[in-house]
Amino acid sequence: MTYEAPPLPYAHEALEPVIDAETMRLHHDKHHQAYVDAVNKAIADQPGLQGKTIEDLLRGLDQVPETIRSTVRNNGGGHANHQLFWKIMAPPGQGGGGEPQGALAEQVVRDFGSFEGMRQAFEAAGARHFGSGWVFLVMDPRAKRLEILTLPNQDSVLLIGKPALLANDLWEHAYYLKHRNRRPEYLKAWWGVVNWRYVGERPQGIREGKKQL
Repeated sequence: MTYEAPPLPYAHEALEPVIDAETMRLHHDKHHQAYVDAVNKAIADQPGLQGKTIEDLLRGLDQVPETIRSTVRNNGGGHANHQLFWKIMAPPGQGGGGEPQGALAEQVVRDFGSFEGMRQAFEAAGARHFGSGWVFLVMDPRAKRLEILTLPNQDSVLLIGKPALLANDLWEHAYYLKHRNRRPEYLKAWWGVVNWRYVGERPQGIREGKKQL
């Protein structure tokens, strides 16, 4: 198996004005592709790893030879995180924006008091995270609650066993061309492209084993 960066489910310019076309071209076509190329190169002479999905590869990171483990963790995690990132966004007014509905909306209220409470907590966690990384809304399978956490660099939630419903990229390449050093501004604007229909389907898919990230 050779990992591939999936095509964007929308045009590069489709997320404007929240995310500009040049950022999307660099982010998807260059950065994501670089992660894919690096993890493929790392496991090229490891036939025991080549048949694994990216999810299984990261979950079994302790079985990866130590000489390539960091490369697989960083670049495999980058591939996994970005596969989710592109899917949970949609063009404004064409699925992007608004608020969660149905069962997800009810759980957000149970766990955070309100959608606004969750949104503020998500933005705050992302804004105070030091350096590069990701901010996630995850499902804790044991407590059966939603929680917000950040992970450094390209670490994946697959490493901690808490599937993600939302993930926002905190690396500067995700927002710097438009928002410069104003990460809080980017975090606030990002809600305008969240695809709540897709995100709302994730809890059921996770319970059924159809969605793993």
